[in-house]
Amino acid sequence: MSSALPDLSTLSSADLIRQRLVEIPTGLTDDDAYALLHDWSFWARPNQMLPPGDDWNIWYWDTGRGFGKTRGASECLRRWINDGTYTRINIVARTARDARDTMIEGESGILAVCAGDIGNIPTYNPAKLSITWPNGAKCLIFSAKEPDQLRGPQCEAWWADEVASWQYLEKTWHNLIFGARLGAHVRGIVTTTPRPLKFLKAIKERSTTVVTRGTTYDNEANLSPVAMQGYRDSYEGTRIGRQELYGETLEDVEGALWSRDIIENWRVNDKDAHEVAETLRRIVVAVDPSGSSGATGDAIGIVVAGVDAGGHGYILEDKTLLASPEKWASAAIDAFDRWGADKLIYEQNFGGDMVRAVIAAIDKTIPMKAVHASRGKKARAEPVVAKYEQGMVHHVGNLGKLEDEMCTWIDGESSWSPNRMDAAVWGLTELMLKKSASWGIM
Repeated sequence: MSSALPDLSTLSSADLIRQRLVEIPTGLTDDDAYALLHDWSFWARPNQMLPPGDDWNIWYWDTGRGFGKTRGASECLRRWINDGTYTRINIVARTARDARDTMIEGESGILAVCAGDIGNIPTYNPAKLSITWPNGAKCLIFSAKEPDQLRGPQCEAWWADEVASWQYLEKTWHNLIFGARLGAHVRGIVTTTPRPLKFLKAIKERSTTVVTRGTTYDNEANLSPVAMQGYRDSYEGTRIGRQELYGETLEDVEGALWSRDIIENWRVNDKDAHEVAETLRRIVVAVDPSGSSGATGDAIGIVVAGVDAGGHGYILEDKTLLASPEKWASAAIDAFDRWGADKLIYEQNFGGDMVRAVIAAIDKTIPMKAVHASRGKKARAEPVVAKYEQGMVHHVGNLGKLEDEMCTWIDGESSWSPNRMDAAVWGLTELMLKKSASWGIM
């Protein structure tokens, strides 16, 4: 083996793999080859390895999609467990399904990376939301949709995935941290695609946080060439590409109607949406149908909004999705029932009559009201933006995709349709603004 190896931190993922193949000794036994195949310290890129030293307690991965953060975090947990460093670990995902599909059963998840640990292969129990190892280590699994479930279970270490998309970010985070109180040196891992949230910025700036940054292209050798070419063709040079591929934390867009601050300043973080809903005078589900159809069409905007006795508006949930009429109509009806809404508002311009027909075909008892877009998106939105600026509108928890639309869509420049934003505007207009002929409300 050469004594003059290149600086691994400067190599691309493809070059690093080639270098590692050169370094494999000849004459390995089957057992040695098997062990080398599962030796993460041999195959990992340097920025995927556990940070050195003892002066940190949060390892924060702030990277583009496909960088390899799930693999790195899974391997970190694997090392801690096999070394006996930690035996009680809590893992938290955006939803229970995300935990299962990505953190546990995914190609780079815990079960996959631990499959080579003969004698210490874990057992996953979905019913008990736990993973156990023969050496006594145990992971408990939680969803950020249910932050109160984290109030009791203690841990020595934790892994929090895609925190920038947690709806109840602060409440879930605080409950996780308050439970991380066992052992001499509690540590945690954050894996997320960046978003410009003040709460997360403060965590990254702590002296005890180590931040790993990187791009999708860092891991290109392990990703589909077809997908990578598609990313280049569709997203290079765009804001979404800078955020999702290059892992940049993007701030406000000049010309956008909303700013991050006016949403952040009035956000409700100390309660979940159902607690807030109990105090509201009216709740509506607003549906903004797509002007296109099919798998490549625009999503159907579905937003739940309410108003209290003092006239303050609240965005409770964003259920926007790209689906068949039957599926999105079922999602809208489900939202209507779960929130105890009193009316379903829908825009009539694009497929409005179809909205009424599809909803009524599933449930004829849903009270509906059509609204007509007699003015442009910007003109319709501006009175609602004014309510935000007055501190009269509150997002309950973190509604990342909706907020990204609000803070990045530019009238006359953006090529995409802000269906989430439109649905929110329709809902808040119905609840908060004086109806007049000029608004075209029917």
